[in-house]
Amino acid sequence: MGVSWDDGVRIEHGKSNGDPTLVTVNCPDRIGLGCDITRVILEFGLYVTRGDFSTDGKWCYIVFWVVPSPRALRVDWESMKNRLVSECPSHLISFCFDPKPSTSSLSSLYLLKVFCLDRKGLLHDVTKVLCELELTIQRVKVMTTPDGKVLDLFFITDGMNSLHLKGRRDETCDYLTLVLGEFCLSCELLLAGPEYEVQHSVSSPPQAIADEFFNCNSSSMAVDANITKIKKAKITVDNSLSPAHTLLQIECIDQKGLIYDILRTSKDCDIRISHGRISSTAKGCRNMDLFVQKTNKAKFFNDENLDNFCSRLTEDMLHPLRVTITSRGPDTELMVANPVESSGKGRPLVFFDVTYALKTLKLCIFSAEIVRHSTSDREWEVYRFLLDESREFPLGSKQAQSRIVDRVKRTLMGW
Repeated sequence: MGVSWDDGVRIEHGKSNGDPTLVTVNCPDRIGLGCDITRVILEFGLYVTRGDFSTDGKWCYIVFWVVPSPRALRVDWESMKNRLVSECPSHLISFCFDPKPSTSSLSSLYLLKVFCLDRKGLLHDVTKVLCELELTIQRVKVMTTPDGKVLDLFFITDGMNSLHLKGRRDETCDYLTLVLGEFCLSCELLLAGPEYEVQHSVSSPPQAIADEFFNCNSSSMAVDANITKIKKAKITVDNSLSPAHTLLQIECIDQKGLIYDILRTSKDCDIRISHGRISSTAKGCRNMDLFVQKTNKAKFFNDENLDNFCSRLTEDMLHPLRVTITSRGPDTELMVANPVESSGKGRPLVFFDVTYALKTLKLCIFSAEIVRHSTSDREWEVYRFLLDESREFPLGSKQAQSRIVDRVKRTLMGW
């Protein structure tokens, strides 16, 4: 459990509308703290315009300037502050022991059952409510019946850790019922039981599809010509500027979650970041300087681990998510995947963004599910959607499928 002192986390709003909000975290350090802080910021639908952070291995100081992203969720700043405080290690643990990655137990898992009359955009509307209530979707199963009804099963955890309270559960169901109106037939929220084991065991994508899908050089990663012209990722290694650190100068096209992706990869590869500076976006590109060390606080010199990290980081900046669409007999399936953190957490708001993109295209989702898939070097969270054919959007054509993939990618990347 983190500390709750007032100055550990500060949130200062800009003086004028449109000015960034300043988020400051000043607390004991632990491995991967920067990743965990940016994850919370991303969960609340916020975009980092610039930032600075520094640590001596015992204490850290982080400053981020943030603004709401397009399609921003309703931001409860006090709740966000509480979430950030909960990520901060306590003073006592930090000074009595070496700081370690967070090992707090996972929140209890709950099952939300929503039975509705089907309509376009229904799944996104439910997802938006859950995100606004700080409920994280761990697994989902959506099933459409022949008579035009749909049963949504959401396995969720609570960022506020209060779903054990009847008032919190009632608030969730009441808000969902209000938003869905006459389309909502029933809503039930309870602690997950054996049903989760059934959902958790759902098979991953067919191997033939998975082999190409998770290959970052595959054609499924292609983007349109306009994006290709500006899409780049460059990492320059410099050992001359600091006697104790290796400097990594990173340049990449700006995109949603970029800072989180960089810090997540650093955390997963056990790269220590002592100092970092995130520059403002210029001409669609973002620059970032990281002063890094090995876990023993030594510099990197012709180190294979650093080469592997730079290779992984380049891949994660260019292809932080995978998107493809396939025809499987009479069905059209959209698949989206993102790497899972070493802690077991998936990327925030992916389900929200994909369902939003499909809603803007006026596409109906026949069924949806979230599964996990392991490759030789990492675990992936995979979102699978079976789409409904419609006269307005004939899914069988290559042009229509390319349009879907392009819209989903642009929404996920914030382009």
